[in-house]
Amino acid sequence: MRTLIRNIGLLAGISTASRKEGAAMGEVACLGDAWLLIEDGLIRDFGGSGGMPPAADMEIDAGGSMLMPSFCDSHTHIVYAGSREREFEDKIRGLGYAEIAARGGGILNSADLLHQTSEDELFRQSMERVREMMLKGTGAIEIKSGYGLNTADEIKMLRVIRRIKESVPAEVRATFLGAHAVARGMAREDYVRLVCREMIPAVAAEGLADFIDVFCEEGFFGVEDTDRILDAGAKYGLVPKLHANQLHVSGGVQAGVRHGALSVDHLERTTEAEMKCLGGSSTMPTMLPGSSFFLREPYGNAKAFMDAGLGVALASDYNPGSSPSGDMRFVMALGCICMRMLPAQAFNAVTLNGAYAMGVNDIAGSIAKGKQANFILTKPGFDTPASLAYLHQTPFVEKVFLKGKEYR
Repeated sequence: MRTLIRNIGLLAGISTASRKEGAAMGEVACLGDAWLLIEDGLIRDFGGSGGMPPAADMEIDAGGSMLMPSFCDSHTHIVYAGSREREFEDKIRGLGYAEIAARGGGILNSADLLHQTSEDELFRQSMERVREMMLKGTGAIEIKSGYGLNTADEIKMLRVIRRIKESVPAEVRATFLGAHAVARGMAREDYVRLVCREMIPAVAAEGLADFIDVFCEEGFFGVEDTDRILDAGAKYGLVPKLHANQLHVSGGVQAGVRHGALSVDHLERTTEAEMKCLGGSSTMPTMLPGSSFFLREPYGNAKAFMDAGLGVALASDYNPGSSPSGDMRFVMALGCICMRMLPAQAFNAVTLNGAYAMGVNDIAGSIAKGKQANFILTKPGFDTPASLAYLHQTPFVEKVFLKGKEYR
């Protein structure tokens, strides 16, 4: 099946690079008055109007719209039960993230709700969020466990993620985050031992996760805990991704780089030492401005990272307690408005670099021959990447294509 998209006003995000770093973060290759050919769900070819291929099985007139890669969201927690609206009020009254957690709220609250929810109901609720994200243009999604905090419930979450992966056209990757918080009634040492000796082998036995993650943070898991957990995961081939430096300068970035983490995420609080450590590594710094916005916490210093020659990815952190939104266009706008990223930099951060941070940059994140035909056709008026962030609340999606087919 060959589908031709013609009359594209601007084909944006053309790249065969694996990621963007430093000055390249500000470069978005585009082609005006373009066409794109899809075959068997992949981008077969593209070009200017002068070299349009012969008629395909189906032709779609883009009407002069911009065509861009779908968003790649490399950090989400969208498998959860219920909501945490009560904590929303606590935040408004002035309680901080750590205070809410210390009172038994936060992650532990979500764990209680998840424990009471069947796998089928958890799948139903989670699929609503996945559909919402895809309709807003997200074509690749990383999803974490971490609201189980015991072996059975962590496995339940990961089985739900597997069902999501089998049910949707978006690319889905699974991360085991058993070390999200210490379970109620357990000492940290005992819980770390449970994660390493019971949870990780159980997850690996069913092949449920691509990655392993740890919340390396004061009051949660220290660097030594993180080392033990990541070492245990490595024995089963689980690639590290890491929560690092959200509330404190925790040493998480250095731990992540030392273990060859694919990404270190959050980075609200970093110093030159973290940037120096990341230099020359394969680890992608990933910042989560939706969490900073919702919690009224500092934003990651993306500009300093890029000035130091590093790349930056942006992700939604979609979760019930600190970032209840998976709108990646809003994430891009926050990158520009609150983090002072240029629109081209934010565009690369939510597409190609997001794909790199979840290990799918070979098939997603840019317009390139052989990649999946995952892209967005925009509405009229959105004719440059900058317009996405500038008109940040105006509906911009005309059509979403995932694996070559329109998603509705």
